[in-house]
Amino acid sequence: MQFYQILKKIIRTGVGKGRFWMAAIGLGIAMLLILVALQVHQNFNELLHSEKNENETADFLVINKKITNDMMGRPEMSTFTPEEIKDLAAQPFVNGFGIVTAADFSVKLEMDKLGITSELFFEAVPDSFIDVKSTDWKWTEGQQEIPVIIPSSFLDMFNFGFAMGNGMPQFSEETIKTLSPTVVISQGMRSGRFAARIVGFSDRISTVLVPMSLMEWGNVAFGTGKSKAPSRVIIKSKDPSDPILSKYLDTHNYSTNREKTRFSKTRVIVQTIVSVVGFFGLVLLIFALLVFSMFIQLVIESCRKEIRLLITLGAAPRQLQRYLLKQFVPLYVVIGLLALALVAGLQWWVSGVLAKHKMFVSAMPGIAAVIATAVILLLVYIVNLRSVKKHIAGM
Repeated sequence: MQFYQILKKIIRTGVGKGRFWMAAIGLGIAMLLILVALQVHQNFNELLHSEKNENETADFLVINKKITNDMMGRPEMSTFTPEEIKDLAAQPFVNGFGIVTAADFSVKLEMDKLGITSELFFEAVPDSFIDVKSTDWKWTEGQQEIPVIIPSSFLDMFNFGFAMGNGMPQFSEETIKTLSPTVVISQGMRSGRFAARIVGFSDRISTVLVPMSLMEWGNVAFGTGKSKAPSRVIIKSKDPSDPILSKYLDTHNYSTNREKTRFSKTRVIVQTIVSVVGFFGLVLLIFALLVFSMFIQLVIESCRKEIRLLITLGAAPRQLQRYLLKQFVPLYVVIGLLALALVAGLQWWVSGVLAKHKMFVSAMPGIAAVIATAVILLLVYIVNLRSVKKHIAGM
């Protein structure tokens, strides 16, 4: 016991206490920065990919080529070639791919009771891309009633734009579904009259949809007979904010609803900030390790005579090494636990703030933060162990 008291007194009276606390503070800040960077990265991934934050409308993108002045009057330039379709479908951000089939015939809508007659258009997509579930969404040849899906925005435009501006009544979704306007499909001298019925409203696709079976039949029965390349495609993407997706669209001069890819630039900015913070934390950690090593060297050098005397009196070098490490290790652990506790408090606060805005992340730090804390503490221990062994062995 007297041996350890003598050694403790030697260490406490050693020089370099300022360096020691500077290293301790540097280690704490470095750990905090690294843990914050890891947790921010995890939170951002949770916001993008977690089922709790799943935004179904953001998973589907309708893509077309940007129309330029050079393309005016040249519709063939706005269509996709087989090679372009194959290339787009093979991209890593595409989890589902479908063609938006356009009508090769004219469509006219007639609502005699309301005095409305309007030119219309039909498009069709594979059923797996439709967000309206209805048992009426089917059509077979000979059926006189056509099920139709319109965008929710169309109803809003009619109610708050057209209807109010023309003194017409506004319609609820339920009322619209009870109407049965006449639809005239024609091409030249050929025509057919059908009753249309709206079976749902889509928040995903901004077009007037009919079943694919009707579109295929109509294009044969009333079309020009010429095969047309698609001008629009629809994809399902697990992450619409993927910068690779946004860059691909810009590179190929493709266009989509930018509202759905609005997080792309934000994601790049966040990733850059997280990388910078993490890098700065690593630099600070290396600095702290160097200062700790210098402090240990300084303590041992300042107590060289006393330590040699203790060794002469029978103290084993390994005893000295263990005791020196025992003076430092508890401090490392306390610093690590404090940094982790502070990150846990910040994470709990952030999760509460985000929850108020219907965005959900875990209330506790992720496993990556815990593992990082353990790895950093182990690294500090190994560096200091080697430093102590090196300088004690040189006595």
